[in-house]
Amino acid sequence: MATTTTTSINTGGEDRVLATAQQIVKSLNTPKEVREDMLLIFSSFDNRLSNIGDLVRSESSGPHRFESVEKFILRWDCNFNWEDSPDDAAEYLGAVDEILQMMDELSVRNENEMMDRAESAIQIAMSRLEDEFRHMLIRNTIPLDADHLYGSIRRVSLSFAANDGDIDEEFESFGEVGDGSVRFHERGASLGDDVCVDLINADALGELKEIADRMLRSGYEKECVQAYSNVRRDALDECLVILGVEKLSIEEVQKIEWSSLDEKMKKWIQAIKIAVRVLLCGEKRHCDYIFNGYESTKEVCFNETVKGCVMQLLIFAEAVAIGKRSSEKLFRILDMYDALADVFPDLQAMVTDEFVCSEVNGVLNGLGEAAKGTFAEFENAVKSETSKKPMQGGEIHPLTRYVMNYVKLLVDYSETLNHLLQNDEIEADGLQTDGDNLENMSPIACRLLLLLTSLESNIEEKSKLYDDSAMQYIFLMNNILYIVQKVKDSELRKHLGDNWVRKRRGQVRQYATSYLRASWSRALSCLKDEGIGGGSSNASKVALKERFKSFNLCFEEIYRVQTAWRVPDPQLREELRISISEKVIPAYRSFMGRFRGQLESGRHAGKYIKYTPEDLETYLLDLFEGSPGVLHHLRRKST
Repeated sequence: MATTTTTSINTGGEDRVLATAQQIVKSLNTPKEVREDMLLIFSSFDNRLSNIGDLVRSESSGPHRFESVEKFILRWDCNFNWEDSPDDAAEYLGAVDEILQMMDELSVRNENEMMDRAESAIQIAMSRLEDEFRHMLIRNTIPLDADHLYGSIRRVSLSFAANDGDIDEEFESFGEVGDGSVRFHERGASLGDDVCVDLINADALGELKEIADRMLRSGYEKECVQAYSNVRRDALDECLVILGVEKLSIEEVQKIEWSSLDEKMKKWIQAIKIAVRVLLCGEKRHCDYIFNGYESTKEVCFNETVKGCVMQLLIFAEAVAIGKRSSEKLFRILDMYDALADVFPDLQAMVTDEFVCSEVNGVLNGLGEAAKGTFAEFENAVKSETSKKPMQGGEIHPLTRYVMNYVKLLVDYSETLNHLLQNDEIEADGLQTDGDNLENMSPIACRLLLLLTSLESNIEEKSKLYDDSAMQYIFLMNNILYIVQKVKDSELRKHLGDNWVRKRRGQVRQYATSYLRASWSRALSCLKDEGIGGGSSNASKVALKERFKSFNLCFEEIYRVQTAWRVPDPQLREELRISISEKVIPAYRSFMGRFRGQLESGRHAGKYIKYTPEDLETYLLDLFEGSPGVLHHLRRKST
């Protein structure tokens, strides 16, 4: 009896436990993983719950449970704030998980009616998740902080002296300023390796990943990718606006005046580096996290997101590449080429869209061709510059200043230009290599040698604009020395070599000798003994007076003219004065010492012997200063 009672009680207790468990299972509205954990806990309390797993499976796949989950999805309030209600969000995602599991089971059992209802429920759920996915992306987009970024950018500025005189319009000056002062060519931005910017709030990434996972598992990859790429594409467009990159067509870019275009090119150079190294890297990082486990989707989504940003940057660069070529654009084009070439490997590593990569490569090649073509245009312009206005005072010609400052800056792009010019043939007819083998020179060194040879030839032609042969040599000395100094004091010397510098210094010395001969020969001929009637004791006074008078007139004429000439280099100016003194002063002192006594015995001796050697030496200090000297003013006043 007791045994029966005990059995009866035990049996009844088990029924009650199972009934209670059944009620618990019915009330469960949690994800499958949570339910399984709870069942394990229940079964550890009492071995009578060994059948509860069957109960749960029965309930979870049964019509009652399906209706419960379906009803939950259909009545969901889509206006609630997902991020402020994490428990509700988790419950909704759990319901989606359940429907997806049920759909697998229903497809096996061929229960078409319930399958249709399940698909309808999933469709509604996906529509709501898609909206939430989009809104969450929008709410958690972080605007680009350009000031912070620019604080991480290192700039390199290179000086370029502007044109300060009249030359052909082909040399409308790069960076020209009215006072001829120095302008700076800024080579663009250099980003540090540690620059990293998040454009999506990190706290939202987990929720975005959860939603994306349900959409992809439900077969809504297209909708998910479209929602993500649309929002993020707009965000990247806004970033470009912040970076100063406008949406312009090729035709619009080509109509922009150079000063404005130059600014836009500078902004583009910064933007392409920031876009690839910061923005696209950030997008790749977010895509990899949100779509982790879905490799194909991850790739497609990233490509779709960044394609518009990349293409907008390429349109501007292409417009520059095919635009009108002019010398002032070369450095900026080279900057653009360098910037794009620098980020291209990183871009290729991230973007797998073959069309985009092909377009980038095409634009890069276009910029390279534009740089080569612009350089060739500059070479031709130097060769054919034909201004006919001689420089006042034999000064350095603006063409010389322009070209030397231009090529001095060009050397900073040697690596790029060597790459671009490596397969070009050079027309080296008549080119003097100054002892160097042309074949052993780098492409840029050969082209610079050719360019400076053209410049020297042009300067030689321009010297013929002066009627005074002495002034021709002053002009040649000024210009060749300026060229030599620019080469000697820069990286140009490494390209052209010491032999080149030595030869041009020798040329300057030859010009100085020729100047002395052309300018002072007539004055020195007045101080010779020939033609004055014998030795110092019986020389003709008339002839002596004429000689001193002729010398005075020659000296005063040279002084009057050459004090207005200008030799800017102080060392050359001093060397010329010393050379003149060494030629003239001893000859004058000797002549005056031999014949002064004969003239002083007569009347008006001071009329003919106006100057002492010391006077002449003092007056020579006024030469080549570019303004009339003291003697000129005294003579003009006395007349």
